[in-house]
Amino acid sequence: MKPVIPQQELLPTINFCVIVPTYNNHKTLKKVLDSILDFTPNVIIVNDGSTDETSEILKQYTQLTQIHHTKNSGKGMALRNGFKKAIEMNFEYAITIDSDGQHFASDISNFIVEIQNQPNSLLIGSRNMTQENVPKKSSFGNKFSNFWFWFETGIKLEDTQSGFRLYPLQLIPKKYYTNKFEFEIEVIVRSAWKGIVVKNIPIQILYDPAERVSHFRPFKDFTRISILNTVLVINTLLYIKPRDFFRRAKKKGFKKFFLEDILESSDSDFKKAAAIALGIFIGMSPFWGFQTILLLFFATLFKLNKVIAYLSSNVSFPPFIPFIIYGSLKMGSYFVSSETPLVLDSSLTLDDIQKNATQYIVGSLILATVSALITGLLSYLLLTFFSSRKNKK
Repeated sequence: MKPVIPQQELLPTINFCVIVPTYNNHKTLKKVLDSILDFTPNVIIVNDGSTDETSEILKQYTQLTQIHHTKNSGKGMALRNGFKKAIEMNFEYAITIDSDGQHFASDISNFIVEIQNQPNSLLIGSRNMTQENVPKKSSFGNKFSNFWFWFETGIKLEDTQSGFRLYPLQLIPKKYYTNKFEFEIEVIVRSAWKGIVVKNIPIQILYDPAERVSHFRPFKDFTRISILNTVLVINTLLYIKPRDFFRRAKKKGFKKFFLEDILESSDSDFKKAAAIALGIFIGMSPFWGFQTILLLFFATLFKLNKVIAYLSSNVSFPPFIPFIIYGSLKMGSYFVSSETPLVLDSSLTLDDIQKNATQYIVGSLILATVSALITGLLSYLLLTFFSSRKNKK
């Protein structure tokens, strides 16, 4: 039987440092640093423009690498400068730990054990957000972040906001958009896009209302996070998803990919029919300019075949557009009154459509819904029929 190596003995086998970003956490900073030093002397402290007693406390730790910002620049910039310094010092991995006292340095060994098993991963400590003293806004914010991370990467995590992490320094992106709290979202999303394994490992957590100081500004920081997620979602839909699709197709071979992943995919006949229905609905709806984004968003949300949905949405390609517009206006006329009757001939102009915008929008949505339901039902019946014939053979 292979002998079990104690976790403490594994630490020297990994070339890592611990980065501690800090801003006005003088109550807990010394305790955090002392607990880390029980495990490693490789500590980089980033004092992000603190105005409390932080500078005095750090004078007691002259043996440690220190970075001092003259003014507060944000947690993201503190981490970015910490990463830069760690790379200059030739460290392979960096563990980040918050200075507010919520984390236990003893969990450092768990990160090292995990990275031994799966090198080059990006590890995020998963906190128990249901325990006592955890603020409800923190729990909600984490669930919100988890959802968008899944949508943008396809990876499901239990905790995407924990500051206790291990980063593979040579693999993560080198340039970033953000400097504040939202940086911790950007770095894991863009790392996942690069193909880096991003996963959770369980950690302990301590929320002490008497000592813990949070610098999260609910309105400003939530707004910044929302803006970042908007940019990441657009990038996901317009670039990352198509890129990954073509990479998979090229790797497998386009013919084999089309036959196995699209026509003969593991999706049920119902889900294939639902993808067709979604494409028809989006293609005929009055969402001009946003159809592809909406299509990919809902296909991802409901886990439907994006290629089938996209091909179906092309029902609105140029030769059919005049008929769809007229059909929408005609359908809308049964629900919205109009003084200007419309006739499908050369006299129909864009001005006529603008004068009947409400009629068009209402009719378009009704026509799209009815067409999607009918097409989806017919597709399901045909798919079921051919599937049963195939099984009989």
